[in-house]
Amino acid sequence: GTNIPMFLGAMIMGPLAAWITKQMDKLWDGKIRPGFEMLVNNFSAGILGMILAIVGFFAFGPVFLGISAVLGSIVAFLVQFNLLPVLSIIVEPAKVLFLNNAINHGVFTPLGIEQAADTGKSILFLIEANPGPGLGLLLAFTFFGVGAAKASAPGAIVIQFLGGIHEIYFPYALAKPMTILALIAGGASGVAVNMIFGGGLVFPAAPGSIIAVTAAAAGGGVANVLVVYLSVIVAAVVTFLISGIILRASRKRDAEAEGDSFAAAIDQTAANKGKESSALGALRTRAAGTTGSGTTEAADRDVDGVLGGAAGAVTTKQLNNIVFACDAGMGSSAMGASVLRNKIKKAGIDGVTVTNQAIANLDGSADLVITQNQLTDRAKAQSPDSLHVSVDNFMNSPKYDEVVEMVRAQHEAK
Repeated sequence: GTNIPMFLGAMIMGPLAAWITKQMDKLWDGKIRPGFEMLVNNFSAGILGMILAIVGFFAFGPVFLGISAVLGSIVAFLVQFNLLPVLSIIVEPAKVLFLNNAINHGVFTPLGIEQAADTGKSILFLIEANPGPGLGLLLAFTFFGVGAAKASAPGAIVIQFLGGIHEIYFPYALAKPMTILALIAGGASGVAVNMIFGGGLVFPAAPGSIIAVTAAAAGGGVANVLVVYLSVIVAAVVTFLISGIILRASRKRDAEAEGDSFAAAIDQTAANKGKESSALGALRTRAAGTTGSGTTEAADRDVDGVLGGAAGAVTTKQLNNIVFACDAGMGSSAMGASVLRNKIKKAGIDGVTVTNQAIANLDGSADLVITQNQLTDRAKAQSPDSLHVSVDNFMNSPKYDEVVEMVRAQHEAK
């Protein structure tokens, strides 16, 4: 039977559900009595979730089955005419832009599971998961790169090849986009080797580590493991040679223009992913360590002094957007936000918004961030340019009156 492509459906339904939830929350924003936020939010989310599940099942399900059938017939056509290596032209650039999971789990994995059920193994599991192209690219940067990229590449190889976290090589490709051609050539070469010699995996390799790939290839016998290894080696060598030529050609120019291009590429990768990850964080630290830049003075500024002094002191920063942040962004911070909102309302101050969110969601736009004292350091790192205040107790803190005084002083000074 067919495998229903849940991954593709989830990629549409997930963001759609989040957007609808956001619009729904706006309806009663600021209209709920303090203490009832959790009740309203949880019940409304549950009811909306039930409605969306029904809509997803009856409306979206058949649509995605259709899409999956079309994609499946395209792959079947490529298999029939031995054109599978052509897929690397789509897969390798898609990986660098974080569309790889949609392609791998949404298309190749369901089709590969069917193929493996029929023939015992599938080449489709190795089109995206082959660690060879990434290894070749990182080796090229190790030998021919410059600056932070060259210094951090050897450590990235361990994370990519053994750990199987391919995203660690994406910033290198983005820092030098021409190398994506090398990745395509390497990926296609690896697919060609498996196609010619009948290599494949018995089940999907996740993550795309050589260890997981070996385990998934072993079910097909020793000869299959050797073919799969050959596909990884050929992919790495081809990518290495072409990347090496590209990097050598522009090495002098890159050395002069080094600076923050690699750091910018790491940021771009995080933006493409939509969130920071431990692998990219480690890469950023390693890159910063080699160039000597790393700490920001803004993060080191201790703002307790700003509030600890005279409550009437007017800080230069306009406090229009105050955010209460806690781990989950729900319970305690919601209570604190409602307490301070009431205090500001009672003081007759307009134009100040008080909201609550999870520390992980702080985006730097808050003028003042209030956190529980154990969490303040995390909040500072997440939103370095905001003022930060630590409190012991969200429900009633003497610091709230100081904040109200400070905001009042600012508004009177206008």
